[in-house]
Order: sequence, then C-alpha cells, then structure tokens
Amino acid sequence: MWKKRIWVIASIVIVCLLIPYSLPIVFALLTALALEGIVQKLHQSFKMKRVYAVLTTFILYVVSLILIGFFIVRTIVTQVVALSKIAPSFVKEIYETAIYPTIIKWKYYSNALPTEVISSIERTLEKTVNSLDSLLKSTVEIIISFAATVPGFLLEFLIYLVALVFISLELPAIKNKIKSFLTEETKYKLQVVITQLIQAGVGFIKAQIILSVMTFVMAYIGLWLLDVPYTALLSLLIVIVDILPILGTGSVLVPWGIFALTQGHDSLAIGLFILFGVITVVRRVVEPKVFSTNMGISPLAALVSLYIGFKLLGFVGLFLGPALVILYDALRKVGIIQINFKL
Repeated sequence: MWKKRIWVIASIVIVCLLIPYSLPIVFALLTALALEGIVQKLHQSFKMKRVYAVLTTFILYVVSLILIGFFIVRTIVTQVVALSKIAPSFVKEIYETAIYPTIIKWKYYSNALPTEVISSIERTLEKTVNSLDSLLKSTVEIIISFAATVPGFLLEFLIYLVALVFISLELPAIKNKIKSFLTEETKYKLQVVITQLIQAGVGFIKAQIILSVMTFVMAYIGLWLLDVPYTALLSLLIVIVDILPILGTGSVLVPWGIFALTQGHDSLAIGLFILFGVITVVRRVVEPKVFSTNMGISPLAALVSLYIGFKLLGFVGLFLGPALVILYDALRKVGIIQINFKL
C-alpha cells in the first residue's frame, strides 16, 4: 500500500515540475475540458461523430478568438492613428502652456537666487532628465523584447491549437485510462472535485469578463460625458491596466486628473476624480457578488478570500484565495476533509 502511495506522490511531483515547461499543453487540456460540454451536445443532439463535433467546436472557438482579436486590434489601431494626427499639436500645446512659461519664470527668479540654490536645482533637473531618459530607454527595450517574443508566442499558440484538437479527440480515452487506475469511490470523489473546480474556473473567467465589461462601460460613459476624445481607446486602456497586477483604474485616471488640474482644466480633473471614485466603489461593491454567483461560493467567503489572498500574496492571491476556498468546499463535500467537533 505504501509503495502505491509513494508512486502516486512521485507522479504528482513530476507532473508539477513539468507544468512550467508545458504550458501550451496544459492550457490545451483545460480548454478541451471547458469545451467538452459543447462537443457532447453536438455529438448527442445532432448525432455527429465525435471527430466532426470536435472540429466544429474547434472552428467556432478559433473564429471567436479571431473576431475578438480583430475587434480589439481594429479599435486600438483606429484610435492610435487618430491620436497620432493630433500628437504634434498636443505636444505644442503642452510646450506653450506648461514648459515655456516655466522656463520664463525660471529665468526671472534665478537672477535673485543664490548660486548654491541654482546649482542644486539644476542638478535636480539634470537627474530628472536622466531618469526620463532611462525610462524611455527601458520602454524601448521592453517593446523590443516584446517584439522578440512574438515568434515564440506564435509557435506556442500553434502548438496549443494542435494539442487542443488532439486532446479533444482523445479525451474520452484519456478519461477511461485514468479511471482504470481508480476505485469506484475514488472515481466519484475525483469527478465531484474536478467538476466543481472546472465550474469555478469557468465561473472565474466569466466573472472577470463581466467586471471588465462593466468597467469599460462605466469608463466609456464617463469619458463621453466629459467630452474626451478617443473614448474607446482610453476605456480599453483603463480596463487593461485594471486587470494588470498592482495597477488599477487609478493608475490612469488619477495622474491624468492631476495633470488636467495643473493645466487649468478644473472641470475635467474633477470629472476624472469622480469617475475614478465611481468605478472603484461600484467594483468593490459588485465584485464579491459577481465572483460568488459565478464561482459557487457565498459573497462573504468570496470577499474574505479575495481580501486575505491579496494581502498575503498580492495579485496571485486574488486567484489563489477563492481557488483554495472552492477546493476546500469540494473536498469537504466528498468527505476527504471532515471537521467534526463541538466546543
């Protein structure tokens, strides 16, 4: 018995070690499991052979990815092209309203300042310029590095798509092979746990999409009311930044509001601050409910797991916190974890 357990533990460890080097295969497996319901529906309802059901589902999935990607790229390109047309006049306006008046004031006040103060200010300005130069170089390096990863990403994406087809075709055989090593009781427990985890994973993605769409709509309406140009592009930027680790909507709206305030656009600045407050409050209120509804846990459990997970592990904790709650609930339902005590 103990040899069997050692073998199982060793197999799990090996699989965990191999996962970072086989992410396209892992994502293909997860996608195949998520799409299996559609494949089964086509197979049973329309009496399709499995190979045709898999190919139909695969084509629908790829077409959906292409349409979503096309919409995002088209929106970005359209807005960037429009933005590039007014960039020169925008830079000129900043120079005339902010930079040039500052230079004039500096020339006026510098005559009355001690030499030491002037030298200190000039050194500070020099450091600031050097920092901006370093930031620009770093940005260029990041863009170049990103461009260099595109061929590798395309290759991995191709492997992902091919693996998705093969795994979908062989999924029943894979399931039967795994089941042959398990007892009936273990099969039932494993089925319950996997089903709940898959439902929770799909629910998490749905919740994230709902929150992103909600943020986009609020940002779009707010920027449209403020008569800000390139509303769609800026709203999409706010959504992307909101999803990224550490950052949030405030990373775009707050600096923008401060800059507008320094330029004398008080109404725009106040509007941006109000928009930031509305998006933040609405998300914080709705987020636990959305996660709980789609992931199958109570709003309180969702709120606590999100908060504690974020505090302990940062951005990763937003995923791991609810995942641990769901895993615990699944293991408790099948009797693997039993807590029976009274005080």
